[in-house]
Amino acid sequence: MDRPLNKPLALAMVAVALVLGIVIGISSGIADNIFGPSPKSIANASLQSMRAENRLTVFAARYVSVVSSEQQHLGGLVSAERTLILPGDVRYELDLSKLHNDDVGWDKATQTLKVKLPEIEVAGPDVDIDAVREYGGGGVLSALTNADQQLDRSNRDKAVADLRKQATAAVPMQLAHQAARQAVERSFAMPLLAAGFKNVRVIARFPTEGDNDASYIDLSTPYEQAIQEAERRRADRGRK
Repeated sequence: MDRPLNKPLALAMVAVALVLGIVIGISSGIADNIFGPSPKSIANASLQSMRAENRLTVFAARYVSVVSSEQQHLGGLVSAERTLILPGDVRYELDLSKLHNDDVGWDKATQTLKVKLPEIEVAGPDVDIDAVREYGGGGVLSALTNADQQLDRSNRDKAVADLRKQATAAVPMQLAHQAARQAVERSFAMPLLAAGFKNVRVIARFPTEGDNDASYIDLSTPYEQAIQEAERRRADRGRK
């Protein structure tokens, strides 16, 4: 006849079975149905949803470049000058397909979700052809040569380069980074809040930034305030 298991051994076997069941449940998603979804599983679902969007435009701006080019011949006796006013629109985008699972980390001790963002990509400039203005030309040199066409070509190259330089300056890039962080933090925070995780913090940062300051879904700097802050810093530098 089989000998019955003693009580301590039976309890130990039950405990091991429960642990194994929980591990299997977590890996298969069954645990979410029993205990509710975990912050990590919610974050993973948010990540997949964001990756499906592919690209996210987080900021847009219009810039205007005013450039002039001049040609001189015969020691400056004859010359031609052309001025170009070129407006262009620029988009600041996040390639969400570059977000991977290892870019999203959950710190259980501090209840913090950390997201490492891909760098902002500047798309454009998209030139507004209807708003382009060109001035100058005429004179002996323009009549005898193709100076106007050469100057226009030179102006267009310089204007496009100038628009890109304006678009990647410190202030617009700062505004684009801020908008991107807020958009991604909201995308991860909203599902967590809806699931009842009220104390979870979400930190989205770029590789060149620190990650110590947590951002909350209801703490965001308005666009107008960011502009005023940038103007104040420029004024402070001008007084030094």
